[in-house]
Amino acid sequence: MPGKHAILMYDSCSGSAELIDSALQKKWVLTLKNTIEEFQAEMNARQFDLILLGIDEAHSSVMQLLEQTHKKSPYTPIVITSASENTELVVRAMNSGACDFLVHPISQERVIMAVERAIELRNQRHEIDYLRHRQDVVYDFKEVIASSIRMKAVLRTLKKFADTDSTILITGDTGTGKSFLSGTVHFNSPRRKKPFVKINCANIPEDLLESELFGHEKGSFTSADKQRIGRFEQAVGGTIFLDEIGEISFRLQSKLLRVLEEKSFERVGGNKTIHADVRVIAATNKDLVTQVEEGQFREDLYYRVNVLPVHLPSLKNRRECIMPLADRLLKRYCTAINRNIKGFTREAGEAILSYDWPGNIRQLANTIERAVILEEDQYIHLANLALPPKRFQRSGSDTVVFEKRRRSDRMAANRGASLAIHEKELILKALEECLWVQKTAARKLGISPRALNYKVRKWGITHPHWRRNK
Repeated sequence: MPGKHAILMYDSCSGSAELIDSALQKKWVLTLKNTIEEFQAEMNARQFDLILLGIDEAHSSVMQLLEQTHKKSPYTPIVITSASENTELVVRAMNSGACDFLVHPISQERVIMAVERAIELRNQRHEIDYLRHRQDVVYDFKEVIASSIRMKAVLRTLKKFADTDSTILITGDTGTGKSFLSGTVHFNSPRRKKPFVKINCANIPEDLLESELFGHEKGSFTSADKQRIGRFEQAVGGTIFLDEIGEISFRLQSKLLRVLEEKSFERVGGNKTIHADVRVIAATNKDLVTQVEEGQFREDLYYRVNVLPVHLPSLKNRRECIMPLADRLLKRYCTAINRNIKGFTREAGEAILSYDWPGNIRQLANTIERAVILEEDQYIHLANLALPPKRFQRSGSDTVVFEKRRRSDRMAANRGASLAIHEKELILKALEECLWVQKTAARKLGISPRALNYKVRKWGITHPHWRRNK
């Protein structure tokens, strides 16, 4: 059944089932039940994408069925069919959980339109429920900085992969851009109009990860006070990005393997089989081959996720990209906090280019963000980059250049002690300009109120007007 939406219909007397089945048979699979008992048994056994309920003149039992169905499966859209145009009936049905109301005689076009709209609204609800909204960037391969030969080759490969529907495994060190490029692939794929759902498997405790991925039924465990839709259901029709897939426990790997092979799963505490047409992009900074050899990662799962492999080079191995990335990040953070910094001093530029960036693009971004906050000049100075001296590397046999960099390192180290004083003075200045309102000062500094509160406590900054100092 994967690829076709499953629809359950209850209709005891209207005789419209044949027309509806004829309208939906090309894209949907319709299951018809003529008694409430059969309908409820089918609903308990399987997961459906949409439910059709026929209401006759004696509609009280069906209205009760509508309320029970919506309560049991609140994320499944319900469409009512009826021969009655009674306004009170329509209002009651919509208030009880129906998303549309069709009045006989119904045309095939009206049926198709109602079903398509209901499923689209369900998909949007899933995406909004998960994102609220994370995907505020329009990804474009042309916007990805790839000045090095290796990175250009990676982009060519990803462009080809984007046109397919196969599983992709992106490997590379932490901070190389795996998450960002997964989004680039999705938004350049045939699934671009469907949800793109991301989950970091390393950030969620093992006992909660199964529920996060596959959802849970009400009462399935102590705190499960309501049904929850998992990430795979939220991503139906689109793409799910599983970051740090190497961190998934051996037990969960079996369930994930089934999803990849059969496109189906059950929620935690449930017995309904849910079909999910989802494209999977996985990523890891670990050596999965070694994990397989050590018995930490299933061999069959490895071959299933490694259909289309791509490796992202570390930033130190794509040095032609470093300064273009630094310039792009500088513009981004200046725009975010309304600063007008034109670029980097010569010494700062040399330091950025010479550093080996063990944290890759993520470390580069954090370094430049901090420098933008601290810098008071029109150009970023070396001292405000605060790079560890030991991370500068010799380039070939050019010892003159290397010694120059070492002198820059020593200068940065000597001035390092003053950075703390500089930071405290910067915070005090911002607080004074914002009349000691921390929330406003945090916005001016480009940091979160929580981060500012931490630094205020760290430096022992006080003010008589603050509640905790009274």
